[in-house]
Amino acid sequence: MADTDFPTEKFSDPDTTAKGETRASVAWTGLKTLWFNTGTLCNIECCNCYILSSPKNDRLVYLTLADVTPYLDEIEGEVEIGITGGEPFMCPDILPIMEEILRRGHSLLLLTNAMRPMMRPRIQEGLKRILTADDRDPGVGDGDPADRLCVRVSLDSHRPDLHDAERGEGAFAEACEGIRWLGEQGFRVAIAGRQSLHEDETATRAAYGALAASLGLALDPADPKQLVLFPEMIARDDPPEITTACWGILNKAPESIMCADQRMVIRRKGAARASVTACTLLVDDPAFELGHTLAEATADPVKLNHPWCASFCVLGGGSCSA
Repeated sequence: MADTDFPTEKFSDPDTTAKGETRASVAWTGLKTLWFNTGTLCNIECCNCYILSSPKNDRLVYLTLADVTPYLDEIEGEVEIGITGGEPFMCPDILPIMEEILRRGHSLLLLTNAMRPMMRPRIQEGLKRILTADDRDPGVGDGDPADRLCVRVSLDSHRPDLHDAERGEGAFAEACEGIRWLGEQGFRVAIAGRQSLHEDETATRAAYGALAASLGLALDPADPKQLVLFPEMIARDDPPEITTACWGILNKAPESIMCADQRMVIRRKGAARASVTACTLLVDDPAFELGHTLAEATADPVKLNHPWCASFCVLGGGSCSA
């Protein structure tokens, strides 16, 4: 490529950066986590939601059990299954989907805001049924469903004012009520939070730990699986493009990036069937929609041609799995 043929804008060419360098890509290493996005409908509208979930946004429609089972059939062995949204507990089929995943012996990480949709009597009864069930296929999976299910609650801050500024007045108190209920029932609960710019990580973890203790959770805030602190994803951010040379410069391996071992299943409004995206973040860029099956979606390397590939995954070190 001649100098005059270089892309003029960052993240505009899948193979070459704006400076004419070879763009980094990530090859598939094997399935660690398969995500199901149950839809973009949510009971609240957060200020900085990366997929703009809201009570009116249905561009990703609810998944059904029939959407989910073909992908479970493709999986060999036991893996982590993640469920996200929108708000998963608004999905009409969420309970049978959870039951089928656990019946097959997989571990399940479910992301929720722990608010009103989760606290409806039908959902509460279904969750208690799941917690006490042990109806797995003979010889499939180890341990009771309770041991393989983790409910991760999103709390944007350990401070009510900061959390409510993002999610709406009263959201913090309502989420805390849901967290307390989960703990009282015996669910394994994790928290996904964010670190304020004026706090260091140690102080942030200590504050979240104190909050968890006040809600009756036996949560170790120093454990990054029990308290996940995500890097910020800011639309105005202008991260550098990731080149093949960056792996050595940053001392980071491509296989440590989320798209090396994770995929997400979505169903777009009006689509005849579900499809698979490269990761949990990039549901709006068609370049990251990789096919209708796991086999199709894992055949080729993923080219890191999006700002969030740089800011969240490579530079931020973020991953949505447990």
